[in-house]
Amino acid sequence: MTTAAETTAGTAALIERLRREENRPALVGYLPVGYPTVERSVEALKTLVDHGVDIIELGVPYTDPVLDGPVIQAAAQGALDAGARVPDVFRVVAELARYAPHVPVLVMTYWNPVLKYGPDAFARDLAAAGGAGLITPDLIPDEGADWLAASEAHGLDRVFLVAPSSTTERLRLTVGATRGFVYAASLMGVTGERNQVGSRAEQLVADTRAAGAENVCVGLGVSNGTQAAEVGRFADGVIVGSALVRPLLSDGPLTDEQWAARLTDLTEVTEDLAAGVRSARATAPAGATVVPEEVP
Repeated sequence: MTTAAETTAGTAALIERLRREENRPALVGYLPVGYPTVERSVEALKTLVDHGVDIIELGVPYTDPVLDGPVIQAAAQGALDAGARVPDVFRVVAELARYAPHVPVLVMTYWNPVLKYGPDAFARDLAAAGGAGLITPDLIPDEGADWLAASEAHGLDRVFLVAPSSTTERLRLTVGATRGFVYAASLMGVTGERNQVGSRAEQLVADTRAAGAENVCVGLGVSNGTQAAEVGRFADGVIVGSALVRPLLSDGPLTDEQWAARLTDLTEVTEDLAAGVRSARATAPAGATVVPEEVP
């Protein structure tokens, strides 16, 4: 059996290496498969890798993305309209694993597509393609026995979410079921860019660590390098979605020249975010304990 650990980098190992060797958090970048086409989405994903993203979060387009904001919803619908389907996800994962085997690729998907495909079959095909694991925003561990078994059998990370509303018991349950990192949603509500990250993000990270988590990455609301640096002072990773998708959006088909301009815009956003995470702990010497600052 081929497992993700044999084909691509593991998320926990990467986060630990960045913490130990570079004294910084990881930058996790999200884009959906298939927008505006499968081929061009691969070009966009490679742009993320080339300009500072440490972990790829690869979105599966879904017809009812209730937890996503308007930017990601628009891109997901565009991908579906262009014909993107689950098998394309595995193809893109495999291409990214060949292109950058040092960059873990996590697939972010609502549970229904996995259920329809079959949890064990999905885990098998994802591992065979070189994927690192799944982020499942609408699946809680106590309802995920099939996925826990499948991910265990195929050596995949399983990333579950916690929120400011999570109880201590819920945090412990989620941490115990998670492998790779815990995804801390810094705000209640759907994804999207904000003028500021939720003020409870730092406390949520602290509470999740107190529940036993080794790695906690924060998402929902990070839109620029300044915010990435703020979050990176206390989180093990900074997750960005809408701010990376927005530069690619279009109301219609793009010429090659127009697409190249979109990739240039994406490069600028990615480099700004990458600079942010790399400066997050710049005032502390490598290996030092960083005292988190309050996120405004």
